[in-house]
Amino acid sequence: MAYNFDKIADRKNINSMKWNVKDGELPLWVADMDFDTAPEIKEAILERANIGAYGYAETNQDWENAYCFWWKNRYNFEIKKEWLVFSTGVVPTISSTVRKITTAGENVLLLTPTYNIFYNSILNNGRNPVECELKYDGSSYEIDFADLEKKLQNKQTSLMILCNPQNPVGKIWNKDQLAKIGELCAANNVVVLSDEIHCDITEPGKLYVPFASVNETCKNNCIMAVAPTKTFNLAGLGTAAVVIPNENLRHKVWRGLNTDECGEPNAFAVQGAVSAFTKGMPWLEELRTYIWENRKMVEQFVKEEIPSLKTIKSDATYLIWIDISKTGMDGETFAEKLREKTGLILSEGNQYGKGGQNFVRMNLATSKEIVKDALSRLKKFCQPSAN
Repeated sequence: MAYNFDKIADRKNINSMKWNVKDGELPLWVADMDFDTAPEIKEAILERANIGAYGYAETNQDWENAYCFWWKNRYNFEIKKEWLVFSTGVVPTISSTVRKITTAGENVLLLTPTYNIFYNSILNNGRNPVECELKYDGSSYEIDFADLEKKLQNKQTSLMILCNPQNPVGKIWNKDQLAKIGELCAANNVVVLSDEIHCDITEPGKLYVPFASVNETCKNNCIMAVAPTKTFNLAGLGTAAVVIPNENLRHKVWRGLNTDECGEPNAFAVQGAVSAFTKGMPWLEELRTYIWENRKMVEQFVKEEIPSLKTIKSDATYLIWIDISKTGMDGETFAEKLREKTGLILSEGNQYGKGGQNFVRMNLATSKEIVKDALSRLKKFCQPSAN
């Protein structure tokens, strides 16, 4: 490999949300990576930093071209420059869109289990989350389209937040599934807000399908939130984009983002995104291979050494979803006791809504040595007599 993913950044004393933990604790919960970003991105940021003046910034043609280049060359989806709106992040986009597209007391539909912060964006703004639980057969997930259609038909439902690919279960929705979601939403006057922040971290050989690329129905009724931040470990940089082909929807989202003061880039946001999307492809390909090696290691170890747990096959994200139902504990209790007894910190599944209570989520975007340490702690907790 040209890049060394066994070497990770030491973030224990730099105000890192992830690594601000007690000595001996191992945080594999929040979805950020321990790897240095691609050196080409680091070089671009340092070049900008060396100028020394960090005043107001704005997007430019290079920024537009970078997004268009990435989605065209990687996903064969042609984004027009006028469809792009800058945002300081996908989560600010979601919260702002909830406020702008819906009114207080209306429903926002979710496929669950799903990213927990969606609930914050809905509840904190006085809207009601409506959960359409995915069908789980013990090994994989599918959409319950009958339930989805029924809940979309509720006249109080005005927005659906889609996670594409789905976090935390790691599912890549195929073109037919996305088309059906798009058709049902359009038929019931429900706008689709598609969070596609995890889109680039897929199993080698597999790619996701951008929601707006599926057909004209999907394209004209969607707000697609994208960013280089999960892919290239740039979450703290505050840089994202919203892709909105529909002119009327685009104006509303643009107005909402600027009203909420999250529509202007900081001094490094443009350079970070441009360098990521124009120079980061080789780094990403090696990263995906490394993460999937970690995933296979966890799957094999759990299968052979921890029979009370079961990993769920995943197509995407650097997160692994673990079924703990045989332990007799729910996700919250399991995660709390695991941290107390071993120092390993995982995300408890209860926070992801219906269908998440018997699971925990583990971050695989770290070195193989750390993953091995985590597995040892997990086995010690689940089988104390075997250690």
